[in-house]
Amino acid sequence: MNNHSACTTILVGKKASIDGSTMIARNEDGEAPLNPKNFIVVKPEEQVQNYKAVISGVEIKLPDNPLRYTATPDVSPKIGIWGESGINSANVAMSATETITSNSRILGVDPYVTGGIGEEDMLTIVLPYIKSAQAGVKRLGALLEEFGTYEPNGIAFSDQDEIWWFETIGGHHWAAVKIPDDAYVVAPNRMNITDFDFDSPDTLCSKDLKELIHTYHLNPDYTGYNLRHIFGSATVKDNQYNNPRAWYVQRFFTPEIEQSPFDQNLPFICKANRLISVEDIKWALSSHYEETVYDCYGDGTKAQKSQLRPIGINRNQEVHILQLRNDVPKEIAGIHWLAFGPNTFNTVVPFYANVEDTPAFYKEVKEDFSLDNMYWLSGVIAVLGDTNYNLYSDVRDDYVQDSVAAFRHIQHKADQNAVNKADSSNYLASVNEEYAKVAKELTTKLLGQMVMLGAPQMKLRFNLGD
Repeated sequence: MNNHSACTTILVGKKASIDGSTMIARNEDGEAPLNPKNFIVVKPEEQVQNYKAVISGVEIKLPDNPLRYTATPDVSPKIGIWGESGINSANVAMSATETITSNSRILGVDPYVTGGIGEEDMLTIVLPYIKSAQAGVKRLGALLEEFGTYEPNGIAFSDQDEIWWFETIGGHHWAAVKIPDDAYVVAPNRMNITDFDFDSPDTLCSKDLKELIHTYHLNPDYTGYNLRHIFGSATVKDNQYNNPRAWYVQRFFTPEIEQSPFDQNLPFICKANRLISVEDIKWALSSHYEETVYDCYGDGTKAQKSQLRPIGINRNQEVHILQLRNDVPKEIAGIHWLAFGPNTFNTVVPFYANVEDTPAFYKEVKEDFSLDNMYWLSGVIAVLGDTNYNLYSDVRDDYVQDSVAAFRHIQHKADQNAVNKADSSNYLASVNEEYAKVAKELTTKLLGQMVMLGAPQMKLRFNLGD
């Protein structure tokens, strides 16, 4: 089974964030540059009860009484739902999944299950049924043990207090770690968990995992349990595709630490030199090794500029920053920050999650190209911007700052007004519509500015004075 997303995840604990919120974020990167996505709300009456996967065919009877939740599914149902990201009505968030790595030792012990669950399924069968991040870990762990999986994945869960990072191991096993409140994590497409304490209250795993490691001689280290060493990889591909992304984000948040982009043992749990904002996370998830020789738009050699896989890439389908705030009433705590398309030229919008519906400009995306929705509008801007990055980068920077400033201004007012509304959900939906309206206006304005800048640069020109 080769349908998967190759993504980048960032996690930020509540004492590591600028406003005391928990944040889990991820670029959903498809196998191809274009895979249209929608932003929707799934109501309890719309949630399927007898779930059947398209890819594996696995059938799962889901519990009664699901919660409402946001999601960013594929527009096309050909390979399943692929819900990817969401916040439910209990203020629990889930991002699924980060494709990770494995090795032949564990797969020889616990092979993948062809008819198991995978990224296509996980958000749909877990998020509507959990009321805490830890409950998400336990539910997904139980499903993995029962049905197995056909691929390796990392999954993030959060609530207002905790963030948990979950990684699948082989066909039926798993491990999860509670991220310290004062820490951040960057997780590329590899096994990420390092030191694992089986006796800690901040870890969970399949019951026989420690026994499995000893019985089958899986641990290459003399002491301790480094799960990346035991179950993961350290390959040439990791040095080109995965490790540099972790290095670059850690360089951004913790610049005083000297590390190499080719280090196979970059840390999992990190401490930043400052409190982290939504803007910081978005910049990191849009990055392409700026101010290094590896920047595809920079001054390095041709070989250097194509040596490493950037974080912001043409295969970005959507980026979400799922924020659960602790300084506001619970009705307005959940914010599903969202942008579509390649991140280098888009901007995130802070949609309230406690709503019954989403704006048409983000929900009614079609497989065929149309400028009537944000997915395709974002794609046009990214393609044009890529043709002359330096020409367009200044107007892009102004667009990003002006947009997020406008959204934050709307949000500050809405936070104050929502507490006085009898029906806060409907009010928040109207605020989301305002966000979408402003996003459309400012993004269309950016496209116009780029056309005006680009037209004089066309090769198809001839001046009599030349």
